[in-house]
Amino acid sequence: MKITRTSTSIRDERGEITDILVNENIEHVTMITSAQGTTRGNHYHKETVQYVYILKGRMKLLTQFPEEPVVSAVLEVGDVALTEPNERHAMEALEDSAFLVFTRGVRGGNDYERDTFRLSAPLKEEVITGAQR
Repeated sequence: MKITRTSTSIRDERGEITDILVNENIEHVTMITSAQGTTRGNHYHKETVQYVYILKGRMKLLTQFPEEPVVSAVLEVGDVALTEPNERHAMEALEDSAFLVFTRGVRGGNDYERDTFRLSAPLKEEVITGAQR
């Protein structure tokens, strides 16, 4: 998992412009809402890259590459988290939340489940560590 915090690119009397992703090829954009206490994910993708952008609330993101420990981070409004192919991931809503998922790969539209591989057991925090920021 790699997390970045967005910042305002341009600000004037009309408002602000914030670049969420720069120079990324994106094939699908999905908006998801999650009620506090619910979990999304507990799966991985073999081919798909996903960026999660938090619009509202706070989410705990758990990720794990095969044979590595689980990594945990709390995502807040303006954070962008990258999950890569074969990176197991799950998100727990710490508050009522909304986020965008920017996808490069086959996971989207009619192929939503084609590159989704469910985990036999939910990801759990083994060791709390910080993600790269």
